[in-house]
Amino acid sequence: MKLAICQLSPTLGDLDANLEQIAAAVTRAEKNDADLALFPELALTGYRLRDLVPHVAVRLERPDPTAARLAEISRTLPLAVGLVEESTEHRFFNAAAYFEDGRLVHVHRKCYLPTYGMFDERMDFSPGERLRCLSSPRFGRVGILICEDVWHPASSTVLTQAGATMIWALSASPLRGLGAGGAEMLSSDSWRELVRTMARFHTVPVAYVNRAGYEDGVAFAGGSFVAGPGGEILAEAEPLEAADLLVDIDPEATRRARAAYPLVRDERPILIARELERIVRLRTGQEPRR
Repeated sequence: MKLAICQLSPTLGDLDANLEQIAAAVTRAEKNDADLALFPELALTGYRLRDLVPHVAVRLERPDPTAARLAEISRTLPLAVGLVEESTEHRFFNAAAYFEDGRLVHVHRKCYLPTYGMFDERMDFSPGERLRCLSSPRFGRVGILICEDVWHPASSTVLTQAGATMIWALSASPLRGLGAGGAEMLSSDSWRELVRTMARFHTVPVAYVNRAGYEDGVAFAGGSFVAGPGGEILAEAEPLEAADLLVDIDPEATRRARAAYPLVRDERPILIARELERIVRLRTGQEPRR
């Protein structure tokens, strides 16, 4: 399987321009014999939206010109893209939509909205309430996470226990700090270690696609990459600039990793669920502390 990691630099609030970027990237990916195109968090809209949120939102549950255009693009190649979703009750979500063969297949709404540092997503979005895998005849069961979701280990645990054999992580991570000696960008280094750990613990390939470019005085780090099921980096894009990254994923590598390290098999979801239910009862005063 060949993934096209499309590290775009979207224009804030300009759906038409960003749709054209997405369409052009899909065309390039198709010419390079890719099987799938992955785009960053909020690739359709830009990140620092604030008052623009209602104006750029896409309605996926009923006909919408922007959704229809994305579906049409997917006739060339399946794609997963970050966007603002408006629900039927007019709630707004930081979401990722997966289109295949001209139709919407799956939507993931970002569950963990950061409210620290430069982030205040709870001001703009409602949190998602579900973690589900998508099922595709081409790619099997796949989990999608959006940026902050990745920093909460339960997210990837739920998805792999639900059968995911691949995870796509869409991000809009800014450039923050420098590593030792100024050689590494701290944010990129943190993401690399985080995703490698996720891949290794769940013996699953993880494609991390981050946006690039500058927006409202903020530099976005780029540096998209794919980690194999042993945590090894298979390929990595350059930082800061828009780029296309083509990566081959070998399903047999996942089979070998899971045969050697049966961590997903040996996880105990019933135990974890029982203990979490107990903690909820404690926190809500339904059960005394012991």
